[in-house]
Amino acid sequence: MTAAQTIMTPDQSTRATELRAAARLLEPGVGRRRFLTATGAAAALAFAVNLPAAGTASAAELDARRITEDPFTLGVASGDPHPASVLIWTRLAPRPYEPGGGLPRGRVEVRWEVARDESFRRVERRGSVTAHPEFAHSVRAEVQGLDSGRVYYYRFRTGGWTSPVGRTRTAPAPGARNSSLALAAISCQAYHDGYFTAHRHLAAEDVDVVLHLGDYLYEYAVTATGGARNYTDRRLPAHYNRETVTLEDYRLRYALYKSDPDLRAAHAAHPFVVTWDDHETENNYAGGTPENDVPPEEFLLRRAAAYRAYWENQPLRTPQRPTGPDMRLYRRLKFGRLAQFDILDTRQYRSDQAYGDGWRTPGPESEDPARTMTGAAQERWLTDGWRASDATWNVVPQQVTFAQRRDMPTDAFKLSMDSWDGYPASRQRVLAGAEAAGVENLMVLTGDVHVSYAFDLKKDFDDPASRTVGTEIVTTSVSSGKDGADRPANWENQTRANPHLKHYNGRRGYALVTLGTKEARADFRTVAAVTTPGAPVTTAASFVTEAGNPGLTPA
Repeated sequence: MTAAQTIMTPDQSTRATELRAAARLLEPGVGRRRFLTATGAAAALAFAVNLPAAGTASAAELDARRITEDPFTLGVASGDPHPASVLIWTRLAPRPYEPGGGLPRGRVEVRWEVARDESFRRVERRGSVTAHPEFAHSVRAEVQGLDSGRVYYYRFRTGGWTSPVGRTRTAPAPGARNSSLALAAISCQAYHDGYFTAHRHLAAEDVDVVLHLGDYLYEYAVTATGGARNYTDRRLPAHYNRETVTLEDYRLRYALYKSDPDLRAAHAAHPFVVTWDDHETENNYAGGTPENDVPPEEFLLRRAAAYRAYWENQPLRTPQRPTGPDMRLYRRLKFGRLAQFDILDTRQYRSDQAYGDGWRTPGPESEDPARTMTGAAQERWLTDGWRASDATWNVVPQQVTFAQRRDMPTDAFKLSMDSWDGYPASRQRVLAGAEAAGVENLMVLTGDVHVSYAFDLKKDFDDPASRTVGTEIVTTSVSSGKDGADRPANWENQTRANPHLKHYNGRRGYALVTLGTKEARADFRTVAAVTTPGAPVTTAASFVTEAGNPGLTPA
């Protein structure tokens, strides 16, 4: 949606006015510079959404025996596996489509259990945690003291209610010489574009971990019939038929998405490692710059609300908890000696898109060496981590296409200014950092573009004979873009224009990647339709890359 296409409903106009008022009502004398700090933004957010400014819970305790409807409608999830611990999550919402989730403003005690078996005869750890209304009655427990590299089962209880059972897995021990790791990469699940059929199939796959690469939800309006889902047996509340702006908007949108049974099944089956892209906040925002022409303080209030709702609704550990409009999402996970995952955030710290965004002819603005996709601190963190890595595979889960992607096989080609092509100096610094660190097996995992690609990463993308330095696996969308096609309209142009592009498919689905000591294999799993439920899953293509010999070949 461009600025010219943005039309505000009366409700949206009122909310925007409230957000601007929140920014103005900061303590006297606080200007934009102070507002841009975490403290100033957190104070404004507290005013805007009636949260305690210090972030502490203040509500009275609610007797869980008074909860008369199932509060576990949003399922359970686990994430960010460590060798001796897992993070488990749920959110209490007996009426998920209502503001507040159908619970009074009281804090609720929730008990949890982690066991070796699905019937919970061998409980390893148990404890309790408080669900605070200030955090939308979401709870998380960082369960310590577990064995490395094994499957566990978990559940929550409150009052007379018990949650569904979740299955999770700890990471291998540090230094373990594990020989195999199976992962899935997914992204882009627009509720209004179709069913989450891919998640249902993903729940049945035998993988150790799922990497969600962004666009977990979309800020766009969802009609009463669920958009392309075209419901005939239900109607969604009217508050979904508007763009998300406030904290309550984002919380309600997560409730809509997480009420989907296929998404709940995938979360219950596997631990997730999540990172965001743009739509969790607003389409194609860049750092503190919004897509549309709104005051910067208004956008940062929106960003703070979006980030808070993201943390409340994802299986993230305490270090990821946001402060105002800032959230440290980039982080590192290790799976023995086989794999190191450096999860990036390419949205929060980037320079604004060159030439007004979109597909443009590259030039001095996009090629400015000062431009950054990651910000300087994250870039240093990434390259420093590579220098210290002893992993066979160094995997970088991130959001937007990393490889060069020309749109036409002529000299008049254009590049996407929102992808790494709009930040070529930043990309070159990353590749140079990998080379300097001696990284032999670099693999980038990407989402965003609603198609699947397989790329060889080149030292010099303008020279097809240049040395291959890694691989990029781009997963298609879960549902965004509706049904798609095996060969999108630009298939011929893109495959001819980019000789390092080894695979291109436009159906929905996910990618499976199996890392081994000698090679890695990627299987692109697709479904034929998402506008109707229940489509079977097939493998569109499979590729392998040898350890120590980067480059993709058909399996």
